[in-house]
Amino acid sequence: MSGALSDVVVVDLTRILAGPWATQVLADYGATVWKIERPELGDDTRRWGPPFVTTKAKQGGLRDDTVQQQSAYFLAANRGKRSVTLDIQDHEQRARLIELIAQADILVENYKVGNLAKYGLDYQSLVKVNPRLIYCSITGFGQTGPNAEKPGYDAMIQAMGGLMSITGEAEQSGGQPQKVGIAVTDIMTGMYAVSAILAALHYRHQSGVGQHIDLSLFDTQVAMLANQASSYLVSKQVPERLGTAHPSIVPYQAFATADDYLYLAVGNDQQFARCCQVLELSELTADSRYATNAMRVKFRNQLVEQLAKRFIQQPRDYWLARLEEVGVPVAPINNLEHVFELEQVAARELRLTMADRDFGTLDLVANPVKFSLTPNQYQQTPPKLGEHNHQFAQWLEIRDDKLST
Repeated sequence: MSGALSDVVVVDLTRILAGPWATQVLADYGATVWKIERPELGDDTRRWGPPFVTTKAKQGGLRDDTVQQQSAYFLAANRGKRSVTLDIQDHEQRARLIELIAQADILVENYKVGNLAKYGLDYQSLVKVNPRLIYCSITGFGQTGPNAEKPGYDAMIQAMGGLMSITGEAEQSGGQPQKVGIAVTDIMTGMYAVSAILAALHYRHQSGVGQHIDLSLFDTQVAMLANQASSYLVSKQVPERLGTAHPSIVPYQAFATADDYLYLAVGNDQQFARCCQVLELSELTADSRYATNAMRVKFRNQLVEQLAKRFIQQPRDYWLARLEEVGVPVAPINNLEHVFELEQVAARELRLTMADRDFGTLDLVANPVKFSLTPNQYQQTPPKLGEHNHQFAQWLEIRDDKLST
């Protein structure tokens, strides 16, 4: 079966993570994605390591001493794409790129605001070449506003956009602001880009015209504050860092056991009663301070202190088994080695092993979406720099022939 976007052509003028994450998802859905990279340098993340996957290529039956390598970072966001090296400052090469764009459905770029206009690669110029083009611009702060000209990187956006202020251990216990362990703002921006592009495709199906999508890391970061932002706007109280704890639900946090950590996620009063029963603390359910979630939030510190004293008395697996038995949501806090050993990961086919010409096989993380009729298309491993230059020239010739007949 072909993918849901098997008839869609994407021009990828992005690098690092937010843009590449979006175009990788489109490739997984079956789109043909042409990743346009700078000659000799390519995407910055090709050099972001270690770790690297390395091998020695063989040429003419003899081993070549040149080590072939690909960074793990690049592998995470560029599956299924075709790499083409073009210098947009070169008139002839830029003309070839515009020829591709004229036949494409989608263009995604993350250049600084206004930088592509001097090459005639901005939306206003390209819409004249291809009125059906959906042009998605991803920047740090958007196309407008006092910060539009500034560059934006995930960690600084997490800081400026409020996420770091609510991430990390509580200030009262000496905790400092922390960033999330992955570039979550980049990734969420990439996913917003995918949904916006698909919405624009749907509109084009109705109207026959494309449009410009203006998306920024900063806007995404503010929008993804979700309940924390809503709570502030309703109460005007600035949220504080609570470590692993939830601001509106108690008990909902990590606890240390005799040998490890677990995460307890009590979502209602019934679960709280069953949790107390397992912990042999049933007297807490009769205490008016803990009768409802709202009261438990108010008396958070007193309750958590009592629970913590009990959890530390037995090993993690002891508590996991007993809490799961009575339907209390609880989980181990796994490291990545443990994660990829889980039967659930295998059952959901989240570990993807792909054959690669140079590296033999590569282990990647699969797309989590499961389609019933149009399965994901893992067309190829993340490309080597310029790997598809020849294929690109052939593709343009074929498309030109079709247009002329």
